[in-house]
Amino acid sequence: MLKDRPIVLTRFPNGVNGKGFYEKDAPDGTPSWVKTAPIYSETAKRIVNYIVVNDLDTLVWLGNLAALEIHMPFSRLGSREKPDFVFFDVDPEPPATFDQAIEVALSAKQKLDGLGLESFVKTSGKKGLHIIVTIVRGPSFAQTRAFAHRIGQHLAREMAIVVSEFSDTKKPGKVFIDYLQNSQGRTMVCPYSLRAVEEATVSCPIDWTEVKKGLKPTQLNLLTMVKRKFDPWKNILENPQKLEVR
Repeated sequence: MLKDRPIVLTRFPNGVNGKGFYEKDAPDGTPSWVKTAPIYSETAKRIVNYIVVNDLDTLVWLGNLAALEIHMPFSRLGSREKPDFVFFDVDPEPPATFDQAIEVALSAKQKLDGLGLESFVKTSGKKGLHIIVTIVRGPSFAQTRAFAHRIGQHLAREMAIVVSEFSDTKKPGKVFIDYLQNSQGRTMVCPYSLRAVEEATVSCPIDWTEVKKGLKPTQLNLLTMVKRKFDPWKNILENPQKLEVR
């Protein structure tokens, strides 16, 4: 999934108890064989040389940089304005629980099923869940963002715990369906990325049959991942779906 995507890193060269930093630019000393992509940043008003992970050697090199987290955009080089995913961040605000996020995620799946759209799910590695729908390139980010927003609005009308507007993001005890990441330049933590937390959790792709009350994100960590032999996202890119947009 990382192929041909300009990535962003969160690095912790002094360990997770040290001060980490967010890095977009390829660092000084980047080997010549590492693919980079120069992209102009409107915010920084300069060219940023993003790293592109198109081979295993680059991924191993990132490990040597103490890049514990790898974040990826929703579009590829060459078609950056056209996403190939729709992304839903199911984000519980305490005292809302992970079990309640699971309930909301399953309801979102039902909505997508009803539209004939296959969805895939992973833990965020922190407090929530990520749902994505792979799509045929064509719709703009504005259209995918509006689609994700509509799903959240429908759920908010049906479930008192759900909020779908940015102004309600931090309401205690609510689960926010975050649609705003569906924007050019925004990212999600990539599948199987570590998270820089004490439990060494992983943003782990899971099968929908695993999404049930009692699932704990802390169970999916650096040590347990090596025991998982099943990859529910193995063929995720093979059958992109046509998204009907307004």
